[in-house]
Amino acid sequence: MNRLKNNHIVIAVDGSENSRRAVAYVGELLGGLKGFMVTLLHVIHAPEEDFFSSPLERERWIKSGRKKVERWITEYRDMLVAVGVDAGDVSIRAIERDGPSLAQLILAEMQFLEAGTIVLGRQGLSPKEEFLFGSVSKQIVSHARNCTVWVVQ
Repeated sequence: MNRLKNNHIVIAVDGSENSRRAVAYVGELLGGLKGFMVTLLHVIHAPEEDFFSSPLERERWIKSGRKKVERWITEYRDMLVAVGVDAGDVSIRAIERDGPSLAQLILAEMQFLEAGTIVLGRQGLSPKEEFLFGSVSKQIVSHARNCTVWVVQ
């Protein structure tokens, strides 16, 4: 098993206001401190291939999503740098993955990165929505092991 790096913080982001708050929170805590690495992580979890009429349509959907992601994830990086996080200590990771759940994909990436802390914004679903669709933050809190989880609301 890989040794986790407690000074490596992954912020799982999705472009929402709650993600923005999570980034701002980490920036407030780390701004000006040395010795931390931050990875802004977005997992593009595309619908199954049979959702689209053709592979080309699926590829267009992913390409369009990537353009949107690049815009706001770069803004998040700039937010961290503006409050004193060293630009060399912030990386961006926007990846496409298939899998059973977004939470499991995020946790797998965190393990791959050997990060010791994951930060994410709570989506703010109603109890009914949470029952129907599930909550990524709740799943991460339930399934994360050997790491710290910060959920920002």
